Amino acid sequence: MRKTLKRFLPDHESIRGNRWLRPFSGSLLHPRLWHLNRHSAAGAVAVGLFCGLIPGPLQMLSAAVACVTLRVNLPLALLTTLYTNPFTIVPLYLAAYGIGTLATGRPAVAFTEPPELVGLEIGAWVGALADWVVGLGQPLAVGLLLLAGGLALGGYLAVKALWRIMLIRAWRRRQQR
Repeated sequence: MRKTLKRFLPDHESIRGNRWLRPFSGSLLHPRLWHLNRHSAAGAVAVGLFCGLIPGPLQMLSAAVACVTLRVNLPLALLTTLYTNPFTIVPLYLAAYGIGTLATGRPAVAFTEPPELVGLEIGAWVGALADWVVGLGQPLAVGLLLLAGGLALGGYLAVKALWRIMLIRAWRRRQQR
């Protein structure tokens, strides 16, 4: 499994050579951020799944900060945040809203349509979108936290189990040889 993942992830030498990331090389080049084992991979998937539900462009930045703090694999966590995209974000937020209404015990309010964003400047667009999300309120916030936590826990356990299955299969193949 490690060989498969290493083919898709950048090495820390490419980060060392990047002139934009050079000021952060003290923390970004820590060996545990680039080492790939079952613990760092499971933690990275959990971080990526949790941070993937953070709104806006802060997903990868928050995943990077969490990776530096928790010392889990940085490239895998950044790659995992990409599960949220324009096609998946609306169903995920609707699911989070549903989970939030169940958890808070509040009755579901009629879901309002998102604001019309055509023809708006970027500042007005962000403001209109923020007002719409705030209007959804506490059920959405609670639901996002619960969904993100559930996805992170599920991803962590799935990677641990998958890694263990791959390891047992490799042991058995080695034993048969």
